[in-house]
Amino acid sequence: MEYPEDLRYLDSHEYVRLVGEMATVGLSAFAVDELGDIVFVELPAVGDELTVQTSFGAVESVKAASDLYAPVSGTVVEVNEQLLDNPELLNSDPYGEAWLVKVQVKAGESLPQHTLSAQEYRAAVSGEA
Repeated sequence: MEYPEDLRYLDSHEYVRLVGEMATVGLSAFAVDELGDIVFVELPAVGDELTVQTSFGAVESVKAASDLYAPVSGTVVEVNEQLLDNPELLNSDPYGEAWLVKVQVKAGESLPQHTLSAQEYRAAVSGEA
C-alpha cells in the first residue's frame, strides 16, 4: 500500500501535507481500504475553525462510519466539493483528487508531535509498531 513520504499521518488514519502555513488534509489509503466502498462524506464549511485532534467530519462506507480528526488547528479555507457528490473518489485517489479540506494553520502552530512519518505509519498499520 502507498504512503507518500511528504505526508504526516495520524493514528486515526488522516494525513496532512503542510506547505508553509497551508495544510491539505485527507484520509490514508489504509483507512480507505479498511472502510471499503465509501458512500458518504461529511465535511466542514469554509470558514469553520478546526482544533487539533477533534472531529471535523465523517465518512461512511457500506461497512462502517468513521469520524475524521484534525491533524492541525486552523481555519478551513477550501473544501473538496467533489467528494460531496462523488464520495467514491476516495476509493480511487485518496492522495490526489480526493483530499478532504485545506486549512490555514493557526499562527505559531506547527505539526503536532503526535503525527507519524510515512515509515512510522507504515509500521503502525502493518502491526510492526
